[in-house]
Order: sequence, then structure tokens, then C-alpha cells
Amino acid sequence: MAKGNSKIVNEFFWPVRVYYEDTDSGGVVYHTNYLKYMERTRTELLRNHGFEQDQLKEQENIIFAVRNINVDYLKPALFNDLLQVGVMIKRLGPASINFAQTITREVDDILLCQAEIKIACLSADSLRPCPIPENIVRTISHAG
Repeated sequence: MAKGNSKIVNEFFWPVRVYYEDTDSGGVVYHTNYLKYMERTRTELLRNHGFEQDQLKEQENIIFAVRNINVDYLKPALFNDLLQVGVMIKRLGPASINFAQTITREVDDILLCQAEIKIACLSADSLRPCPIPENIVRTISHAG
């Protein structure tokens, strides 16, 4: 699969329970916590493919950083909801990955939040963009 125009169709889901600490005084999830749930799911996606972010920094000298986020908050998540956070790789570029992410409430499968997120691959030393290592490209390109 060629980098730069790769479209990946597999989707990965991670369950998240809403805790009291995630909510405001009305029991509604605070808006930045949706981003935390999405971050955890991207981390679990990498882990599911055998990549630990601390090891990537130590062994490959790379880190991944958010470059751009576009979020639509559609309906509120509430205290004690069980959520399913989805992530799909939409585009795999030479030094970036575009993700589509969703958060749904498990009990009624209602879409609560959706986002398009671009992640850049950076050199851990210089914090400048660098190519995504081939072993990562190969693994996530053939997943699903």
C-alpha cells in the first residue's frame, strides 16, 4: 500500500466508562474529556498492533503529536454512561495519519461526538516532522 494516498478501512473500538470526575456539576461530560477518550483509543489502537508509545520514543526516536482537530459535539455523555470510542485511519501520509473518531453511547448506540484528527510523526529529539517508520506503516496498512 503506497504511503500518501492510503485509505484504511478497518475500525477499532475501545470502551470508556464515564466517571464522576469526568463531568460537570450537572453530570454532563466536560468537553475536553471527549478528546482524552479519543487519545486513549488511538493509544490502544497502536498497542493492539504491537506498538507502545514509550518504546517508539526509545527505539525509533519518534513521538506522535496532534496537529489538527475538528470536533462536532452532537449530544451529551452523562455520568456512568458506557461509551464506545471508535477510531479509523482515513489517510496514511509519509509523516502524518488522519483519523476519523466517533463516540457513541453503548446502551442506545447514539452518536454523541465525532472528530477528524491529524497526527504528526515527530523526531523525539528535534520535535520536527519525520517519516513514519516502515514497520508501523506496514503493520497498520495491512490491519483489518
